[in-house]
Amino acid sequence: MLKWITLAPLIGAIINGLLGKRLGERAVAIIACGSVGVSTVLAFTAFFTKLLPLPPDARRYTEHFFTWLSVGSFHADFAYLLDPLSGIYILFITGVGLLIHIYATGYMHGDPGFYRFFAYLNLFMFMMLTLVLADNLLLLFVGWEGVGLCSYLLIGYYIRKQEAGDAAKKAFIVNRIGDFGYMIAVFLTFTTFGTISFVAKDGVESIMTQAAAMPVEAFGAVGVLTGIALLFFVGATGKSAQIPLFVWLPDAMAGPTPVSALIHAATMVTAGVYLVVRCSAIFVKAPTALAVVAVIGAVTAILAATIGIAQNDIKKVLAYSTVSQLGYMFLACGVGAFTAAIFHVMTHAFFKALLFLGSGSVIHGMHEEQDIRKMGGLKKYMPITWATMAAGWLAICGIPLFSGFFSKDEILWRTFATESLPHGWGSVLWVVGALTALLTAFYMTRLMVMTFWGSERFGRSDAHHGHGDGHGGSHGKPHESPAVMWIPLAVLAVLSVVGGYVGVPPALSSLVGIHSENHFEHFLEPAIGTPDVVVHAAAGEVTATGQAAADSHASHDVGMERLFTGISIVIAFLGIGLGWVIFNRQPLKVMPRLLENKYYVDEFYGAAIVRPLVDVSRSFLWKIVDVKIIDGIVNGSAAAIAGLSGVLRHSQTGYARGYAAAILLGAIVVVGFFALR
Repeated sequence: MLKWITLAPLIGAIINGLLGKRLGERAVAIIACGSVGVSTVLAFTAFFTKLLPLPPDARRYTEHFFTWLSVGSFHADFAYLLDPLSGIYILFITGVGLLIHIYATGYMHGDPGFYRFFAYLNLFMFMMLTLVLADNLLLLFVGWEGVGLCSYLLIGYYIRKQEAGDAAKKAFIVNRIGDFGYMIAVFLTFTTFGTISFVAKDGVESIMTQAAAMPVEAFGAVGVLTGIALLFFVGATGKSAQIPLFVWLPDAMAGPTPVSALIHAATMVTAGVYLVVRCSAIFVKAPTALAVVAVIGAVTAILAATIGIAQNDIKKVLAYSTVSQLGYMFLACGVGAFTAAIFHVMTHAFFKALLFLGSGSVIHGMHEEQDIRKMGGLKKYMPITWATMAAGWLAICGIPLFSGFFSKDEILWRTFATESLPHGWGSVLWVVGALTALLTAFYMTRLMVMTFWGSERFGRSDAHHGHGDGHGGSHGKPHESPAVMWIPLAVLAVLSVVGGYVGVPPALSSLVGIHSENHFEHFLEPAIGTPDVVVHAAAGEVTATGQAAADSHASHDVGMERLFTGISIVIAFLGIGLGWVIFNRQPLKVMPRLLENKYYVDEFYGAAIVRPLVDVSRSFLWKIVDVKIIDGIVNGSAAAIAGLSGVLRHSQTGYARGYAAAILLGAIVVVGFFALR
């Protein structure tokens, strides 16, 4: 079943890529959606009928296809692994992916490259499923690079738009920087453990089993496990858009909106989180790496949230929101709350895909307009889009009983209660996370108010500005999207409301009438490393507690957890209230120029890194090394041979007497040489 979960979208990509131009739009849509539908049905079947009924410690399936590489002691199979972690991922990858495919059939209707778009989209599904189902780091890297390739193709889908082409190249290059760290980490992993597999093979224990048996490295020291963990995190910062490699994701909004929803909100950008959690057994033995992950995640979260406040492109606001929410996920990983990170990955897939698709519906209804300053009052024109996006808005703000409330609150509480970091770090990181939550509610309320409420700021003269997704449109009043687009929105809205109930913490379960333990957390536990370290900052000492820091006495303080939940709720409502009051009165309020220009990070990178590299490449590597040295050696060698040939050709006179004289002279020289000896 695992084989066909991945192969179905690949087959759809091949058929549409080779024959789609002849088949027509309807057939292409049926093949694309049908192939992902098959993958979805098989994924849910495998999860609920094969994996879930097994005892917790036995929830692991492997499917071996063939031996891919075997060189000396190095072995890499083409094999898939289904366990609780990959099982959760394939459910929302295929489920949300299917909804986005269906939505895209309406959104991309009439586009001349319709077949090409769905071939790329299906190929992405194959690569992403290969990434999460891979049973070793090398096959995971194939999927890792594959989604990078598909991202490049889909971001640059509008080949006539300079902006799209530049964004595609930027995404590809920035991700390659992170991939270099990933590759070095794989080399070190094999050197250290003698395997790159997540399961035991040929008498060699898996990476995770061997890592779990190794001692904890001292905080502040950089041993081999810390080095491996940090290098893996370098790869994750590229794929999941964390500081300093976050600059590609906002520009990626130049691609079609379904691409933004699928790749840059629900699946691909969470690949970095998946990698860290999959290698959690290594990270928990490297508290220094955990601290770096937590700090980078927290700083990224608040930095992106402040930038999101001042953006006017509806998709750019959501892009920076995605970067910020990814920071939340890494913050959870850094404090040892890996299950909370995956919980937020899942709920984020629901509400962020909803918000991106909702923004696409707005863009479609506004005839390709993306500037929220030129919207307003759309609620009466697009009631379904408004109602569904409202569910996503409340979920991401952390309003009680919506999915984002449970996952975000869990991250904040685990951050405060962590014992995986030095004393006091958890409190500081909690403040950063809480402030980020306030800013999130603020800028998302700004987006909703400026888009759907207030006075109408659009008109016939500016209904079309030519900077939308670029697949067509017409002038006129805003209009609701067709059913093929709003039905996926409705489904995602329902998931955004109820999706969090699978992971309600015990401290809150009685408040929502569930009265049970956290099933989501207990389901994931067998596939995740136990963060069993306590860091004592004063002595710089690291000791094992024998139980997870996430399950320490602090996290069992029900009263304290409920207090912090109450604080989170107040923060969410405060952010919404501030956003409503300010932007309902002044929808065109000018935002700080520093935030609007994204702290000039791109300009800094351009001046400090890109332009110097381009100048050195052009002036030195090309004009001197390539043209003068390399070409000079090659051309000089040819010129020298040509000159020597010009001299030697004069010896070929064509006169037999001259040749006889030369032979005689040579004979005299040889005889004389031996005679004189």
